[in-house]
Amino acid sequence: MIKIEDLREKRKEILKCGGDEKTKKQHKNGKMTARERLNLLLDEKSFVEIDMFVTHRSNEFGMHNISAPGEGVVTGYGTINGRTVYVYSQDFTVMGGSLGEEHAAKICKIMDIAIKTGNPIIGINDSGGARIQEGNDALKGFGEIFRRNSHASGVIPQISINLGPCAGGAVYSPALCDFIFMVNKISQLFITGPSVIKAITGEDVTFESLGGADVHSQISGVAAFKSPNEAECFLLVKKLFTFLPSNNLETPPTCAREDNPNRLNEKIFDFLPSDSNKSYDIINIIKEVVDFGDFLEIFENYAKNIVIGFARLNGNVVGIIANQPKVLAGVLDFNSSTKAARFIRFCDCFNIPLVTFTDVPGYLPGISQEHSGIIRHGAKLLYAFSEATVPKINVILRKAYGGAYIAMNSKHLGADMVFAWPSAEIAVMGPEGAANIIFRKEIASSNDPISARKEKILEYKENFSNPFVAASRGYVDDVIEPHLTRIKIISALEILKGKRESRPKKKHGNIPL
Repeated sequence: MIKIEDLREKRKEILKCGGDEKTKKQHKNGKMTARERLNLLLDEKSFVEIDMFVTHRSNEFGMHNISAPGEGVVTGYGTINGRTVYVYSQDFTVMGGSLGEEHAAKICKIMDIAIKTGNPIIGINDSGGARIQEGNDALKGFGEIFRRNSHASGVIPQISINLGPCAGGAVYSPALCDFIFMVNKISQLFITGPSVIKAITGEDVTFESLGGADVHSQISGVAAFKSPNEAECFLLVKKLFTFLPSNNLETPPTCAREDNPNRLNEKIFDFLPSDSNKSYDIINIIKEVVDFGDFLEIFENYAKNIVIGFARLNGNVVGIIANQPKVLAGVLDFNSSTKAARFIRFCDCFNIPLVTFTDVPGYLPGISQEHSGIIRHGAKLLYAFSEATVPKINVILRKAYGGAYIAMNSKHLGADMVFAWPSAEIAVMGPEGAANIIFRKEIASSNDPISARKEKILEYKENFSNPFVAASRGYVDDVIEPHLTRIKIISALEILKGKRESRPKKKHGNIPL
């Protein structure tokens, strides 16, 4: 019979992880240990560890002589703001956090429980990749994790916090999650490392410039969030968590409704220029409308011509999609279309209503856009809005031209309620371009082509480039005064709470990936 003293001693040895020297090295590199991270992420004293005593069973390449406390990963469950989450945290002090057969089995077990119980899964990745000594068993482990990521998708929120190297096949579990967090100068994700790239292509590149936090939050669009250090990263994770339901059968958590739902948005007039060709920052308008100006932007530094994120209106969570006129005039391109489409589908999975602020002059023209697949990527946005069955509200602020107007949650894609400001311009194209085409002959034959062109532009604006023509067709439900925007959206959300909408029965659609 094992004595209590023996049990305590075993636990004590495992809690030493890779030993004092490796722990000191971890701290020296600005990184916490696996359990320190969990203690900071979770509510105080809420963490319950599972599978502490698991160890590898490999005997190849001297593995029989290697002790790997906890198999290099800490797994279990705890709470964030009192809500249950399942977690795993890779331990870089134990064999570089490398993933072997039993390491993967621990992660898979905790993912299985999370799916069965309907609670989010949060993974903290800090690993050198597959454990080479275990060969195919390690690769099998990755595949088992990826399969569970796929099965959990749309069922429970999946968050990946990357706090170290993540290379090769290891990057695909984070990629299959809903949100990836990275820390500057600490996190790296890449398929092939600098040395392999140098050997194959001759290119010289550092770990940071290849797959660091700046690269993935600004260029590749892999990371949704970037933080300056681990402590701030965990605070950001906690904030995101306040907007998410635990699973796809629940609604997001509500907050006390302290911000007046009948508050007028008088400041909007300070933010919107009278000249429709001048830019402005859509963030100012979003913050003026939502509760307490609290808006959590996602992919803040990637595809900045569109803005996505979470906020609350009258205490209820909404997902916001908005064109950003101060970046590329708010046009849609292949990156912004994909960015918005994935966010829309996440919100639809987890019962989060969608609110769109539209000010879009069209799609970005150019050879590079066409060759990069703007047709395919742009179709993702159409698909996402059309597929979504959550309440969908659109506010057209200014420009809404052509196919981009349709793509931005128009009535034609199934928006439940479409509002327009008096400044809205809803048309096939801008009045200048339209006048040049429609009235080409009249302008050319005029004695004063410049004056004639101005006259025809004005004529087009009066006849088409305003919200009232669309409103007369029922494509716009109401033309509203801008300072009433918050009141109108909250009212629409309230009446749409009981919305029920189905789609034709099918296994799944085939989004143009």
